[in-house]
Amino acid sequence: MKVRVRYFAAFREAVGMEAETIETSAETAGELFSECTGRHTGLGNFPSSLVAVNDEMAAWESSLNENDEVLFFPPVAGG
Repeated sequence: MKVRVRYFAAFREAVGMEAETIETSAETAGELFSECTGRHTGLGNFPSSLVAVNDEMAAWESSLNENDEVLFFPPVAGG
């Protein structure tokens, strides 16, 4: 299935792009993130990142569907 992946903040810098549409066999957001870390090694440095599916914060176990938009956010440090 095709999904659109959007990267934010440090993720965008790590992959060198804001978004991409990819063909995937991933069934969950977590599987998609793992697939993307294989494509873009810089993503693997952020184990406590967040995910949203279709503009709603989601769990890594959330199921994906054709044409979903998945957003990956790196951890945010507060101060």
